[in-house]
Amino acid sequence: MTEVLKLGQKVPDFELTTYEPTRQDFGKFSLQEQIDKKRWTVLFFYPADFTFV
Repeated sequence: MTEVLKLGQKVPDFELTTYEPTRQDFGKFSLQEQIDKKRWTVLFFYPADFTFV
């Protein structure tokens, strides 16, 4: 069963494959890497759209 997160809770660490238009290649996004670099991160999920951008 999936745990529901509430406002203010920490998101579990994850990694995912991304497309980086500046390099015109695929890359990797790591939440822990963003946290280590002290970067703000906005997570936005739109599960109904599987269109490749």
